[in-house]
Amino acid sequence: MIRNHVLSLSLPCLVLLAGAGKAFAHEDRPYDPGAKPAAERPTELQNVGIEEKLGHQLDLTLPFKDENGAAVKLGTYFDGKTPVILSPVYYACPGLCNFHLNGLTEALKGVDWSAGGKFIVLAVSIDAKETPELAAGKKATYMKLYGRPGTENGWHFLTGDAESVRKITDSVGFRYHWDEKEKQWAHASTAVIVSPEGTITRYLPGILFEPKDVRMAILEASEGKVGSFVDQLVLYCFHYNPTQSRYTVYAFNMMKIGGALMMLILAIWLLPIWVRARRAAQGGRGVRS
Repeated sequence: MIRNHVLSLSLPCLVLLAGAGKAFAHEDRPYDPGAKPAAERPTELQNVGIEEKLGHQLDLTLPFKDENGAAVKLGTYFDGKTPVILSPVYYACPGLCNFHLNGLTEALKGVDWSAGGKFIVLAVSIDAKETPELAAGKKATYMKLYGRPGTENGWHFLTGDAESVRKITDSVGFRYHWDEKEKQWAHASTAVIVSPEGTITRYLPGILFEPKDVRMAILEASEGKVGSFVDQLVLYCFHYNPTQSRYTVYAFNMMKIGGALMMLILAIWLLPIWVRARRAAQGGRGVRS
């Protein structure tokens, strides 16, 4: 499913907003036969967006470097038990990537689980020219913002060569391009939730996230490997709504739980009656004998 997410707060959006402002200005303009149709996407937004690839298996053999400059495989962060939140960004981004990481960090601060425990966070640079030194500086910034000492091993900032970057962005459906005029990458924003085995299970697009949505996406990706029974019950009662990009109440499952609860209450209410009737029947047989 291809979803062209709104590139809010990025340069391309400013272009769109500027265009919209001019369109609504009450000016008399001569007809321009060479003008682009209103429905046509601006050049700045061509080939930019997210193609969701739910169920796609990532190549865990892809080589990268961590924030310390150590050579690692993508599979280093997939242990078969812990879900991974993967954010395609670039560390020198002047705007959107920072907004995305800020929003994700704030949401994770609202989740009682910590990075490195129930989940792993991976920021992966989409710019093959970026270095581990730049990644280390970015990690230091966000570990301070996250404010949970001892979670450093649960949050990593990776860089890679052009081939690894191309393969990982293709794998998650992250489409972007270099804007030569503005000297920056034009791109969208999303957090990709990946199962402990490396399968894409959910996309959380945008720059603002609800802690409950992040928590449920982690639960969903873990397939019961993290969280309590109550967490699993809550997840059963909610369903991801792609039009709202959030988890909403799933009425059908709620009805099934309600029906099961009513049957349980009815059974508890009828049990004493059944026991008394059984005892009375046994007593009657004893008198006749």
